[in-house]
Amino acid sequence: MLTHLILFLKGFSMGLANVVPGVSGGTIALLAGIFSRFVNSLKSFDLEALRLLMKFKFKEFAQHTDLLFLVVLLSGEIVSILTAARLLKYLFTINDGIYVWAFFFGLILISVYYIGKTIKRFDALTISLAIIGAIIAYGASVITPATENDNMFYLVFCGAIAICDMLLPGISGSYTLILLGNYKLVVIDSISTLNLKVLIPFAIGCAIGFLAFSRFLSWLMKNYGDQTTAALTGFVFGSLVFIWPWKTPVYATMTTPEGIVDELRTAKGDLIIERYDKYIPDLNTDTYIAIALIFLGILTLAGIEEIAKIQADKAKKKANKTEN
Repeated sequence: MLTHLILFLKGFSMGLANVVPGVSGGTIALLAGIFSRFVNSLKSFDLEALRLLMKFKFKEFAQHTDLLFLVVLLSGEIVSILTAARLLKYLFTINDGIYVWAFFFGLILISVYYIGKTIKRFDALTISLAIIGAIIAYGASVITPATENDNMFYLVFCGAIAICDMLLPGISGSYTLILLGNYKLVVIDSISTLNLKVLIPFAIGCAIGFLAFSRFLSWLMKNYGDQTTAALTGFVFGSLVFIWPWKTPVYATMTTPEGIVDELRTAKGDLIIERYDKYIPDLNTDTYIAIALIFLGILTLAGIEEIAKIQADKAKKKANKTEN
């Protein structure tokens, strides 16, 4: 029961991360130590899983897909999005969200250390991959977004890329859709109106990306664990540019055929943030509070890691006693 509760809380944390712009649920999965298992569980929904279902072999299907793990984890994520995530959205309205950004900045910053130390062997290749991962993640923050495109093949491409962001730490799915130019078309216009001409190609792309990338990522983790972890560590480090607390939002706009520049809004009327302009803050009370929250984020994860280490040591000692 305790194991399931901890797993539920990890899913809860992933849900919170998905609400924070620029933070990936994959990052939380990676630092929580469940990234590989999560990817393997997702990629196990294959033809074998379908065969087991068709033969009503539900127990074998559950074992093949690690279904209990996935159900508990995703339950925590869903509960998080429906409950505590709303509080998080409210906190973003306080002082332009600087305090929330600061806490997550500290959390992600220290996670680079904890993820990186799982690499067993550091060499020129792993270091290079970490640097490349960081450059790619940083580069995503300065790319000029593409223009909207409703071409069927481009929508399939968008879906395939967007679903990959659910698996990759350090990359925000919604931000990627903005970069591809189709955030408004897919998330705002088409979902609210059930425009199947857009949603079906996008869903096909999601399915293709899900089936192909989850298997590819699982294969990489199994055969090139250190190199993959190094690249992912770089991704997470590079994503810190998204989470820098002191920034001014730049809102997405669209120029109409008449030459009028309109601000893009969600179905609820909220402005869509295209990017952030970062700045160095002045030293004042708000800045000191934000810096303190950065350290709180660091100490929070350090405390969680210490508790996890103590529990692992206890479990190891218990296992040794049982063997003896």
